[in-house]
Order: sequence, then structure tokens, then C-alpha cells
Amino acid sequence: MRGLYPSIQSNDAWSIETEDGHSVYVEESGNPQGIAVIFCHGGPGGASCETHRCFFDPELYRIILFDQRGCGRSTPHAGLENNTTWDLLSDMEFIREHLNIERWVVAGGSWGTTLSLVYAINYPERVLGLILRGIFLAREQDYHWLYGRNGGAAQIFPEHYQEFDALIAEAKEGDQLKAYYQLLTSDNEIERLHAAKVWSIWEGSISTLLPKKEVKAHCSEAHAALSLARLECHYFVNNCFLAENYILDNIDKINEIPGYIIHGRYDVVCKIENAFTLDSQWANGQLQVIPAAGHSGFEPAIADALCRASDEMAVFLNKKDID
Repeated sequence: MRGLYPSIQSNDAWSIETEDGHSVYVEESGNPQGIAVIFCHGGPGGASCETHRCFFDPELYRIILFDQRGCGRSTPHAGLENNTTWDLLSDMEFIREHLNIERWVVAGGSWGTTLSLVYAINYPERVLGLILRGIFLAREQDYHWLYGRNGGAAQIFPEHYQEFDALIAEAKEGDQLKAYYQLLTSDNEIERLHAAKVWSIWEGSISTLLPKKEVKAHCSEAHAALSLARLECHYFVNNCFLAENYILDNIDKINEIPGYIIHGRYDVVCKIENAFTLDSQWANGQLQVIPAAGHSGFEPAIADALCRASDEMAVFLNKKDID
């Protein structure tokens, strides 16, 4: 494995002030004349980071990162008002138009794959290709897999799930998300922050193939935990503001778009069935299962696959332009 591209500095960074009270952080790096690519980070409520730039050859790509509403360097921090999937799509379109980009590659990981796919379904004429890692289809079964007492994640990591479930032990099966939502929107700041850390640690504890202390430490950090937990719960209790099976029911709208589907064999956060189901219904999607990997985009084999996919996408698009 060759690993990531070397770390680079951003060329420019700014914030978009929306009309409904949000400030959205955006940055650009790489080749200003290169293939435009926008990267959608995970969560909802995660954030972009410098390493996300390193999935793309900076000589070939014009790399655009943004922190979705309510997280990272966007404000208000952990804000739930005017924060839906459709708001994020509007922000992406604003960024594209602001940068005078006609078409771009859309890439993302985990929740970022959901956002990328929904964007492509609604704006197929703007998408050159898709690069997706750790597929999340935002179906009822996907929420149950990750948070249900009888879900797959709870059965694979029962000791970690016990800690997650202890906080909402009185909630009935099927109501775990609602129970956490009450805690995460509580007026009691201590209660709210404690719930956020427990939620975030649960996800972090199962995100890598092998345990990593630094992952748990990051998930315990108050600022990051609060936005991740509040926004994930806000989105998931509202079914990501999508109709059930929205992505698969509209997959025909992206059949002409080429793309890569990268998924770790032992991904417990987003079950591998998601990737196989998407691949079976998306005519131009190419599935690559990474044998020794979990969910995280920074697992060495996953990161290597992402870099190779972005290289191959650039070759394909440049050849297409020549032809």
C-alpha cells in the first residue's frame, strides 16, 4: 500500500453566511485548474480535516472541503434549527455556483456517502463521478443495525453497547434514538454533554478494525462529541429527512454517473450489505471490498483504496475529455 498523498496547505478558506442563520466553513486546496472535487465528511456532525485533502492528487484535483452545518468550524455549533439534508444540498449548490464550477466529482465517507448520493440524485447533471466509502443508505434497518438492542452492532460489540444502552435503559426497543434525543436536547448542560460523550464513544469504539486509544480520546472531546451526537441523533430520529428507501428508489437517476464503492469487510458502523445492495442496483458503480478493514476512512487499506479510486477517476475523466 502506498498510503495517502502528502499533507498540503489550503489555498483559501472562507465562510458562507446563509439567510437562515448558519455560517458554513469552506476551503480550497490543490490545483485551481484541476478537476473539481467536493468531499462530504461523515456524521452528520463530524467535520472536515486536513487529512481529507490527502485522498486526492493535488496536481490533478481542485479539492473543496466544507464543514456541514453545525459542526467543525461552521456555526452555530451543534445547531439543529434549519439543519436538514436539504439544507446541506443547498449549501453544496451555493458553493459550486460561488466557485463557478460547472461539474464536479462528489466524494464522501459514511454519512457523507448518503449526502453524496442524495446530491447526485437531485443534481445528476452537476456530477462527473462519485467516490464513496462506507455506504450508509439511511433506511430504518440501518438505524436499527447501529443503535438497536437487537441490532448487529450491539451483538458484535456487546460490552461497548452496554455502556451506550445504560443511559437509556428504560427506553423500549425501537425508542433508543428518541430517548437519546431527549437527553441531547436537554436544558441541563451536564446531562447533555454526558449523553453526547457516551453516544460518540459508542460509535468511535466500533469504527476501526482494531481498537485505537486515540479514537476514543477524540470521541471524548466535548466540542466534537456534542456536534456529532446532537446532529446524528437529530438526523436519524427524523430519518435523515428522507423517505424510506429514498436512495435505492431513485437510483435510476444516477445510473449514467460512474463511481467507486469502497467498503471495509468488517465495517460494523455501516453494514456491508449496504454496499452490496447499492452495487447491485447502480449500473455504473464499482464495488471494492477491503478485506482487512473496518469503517474508518483512515484505516490504511481504506485510505489506499480511496487514493487509487481518485487516481483512476482522474484518468477516466481526462481520457473522456480527450475522446
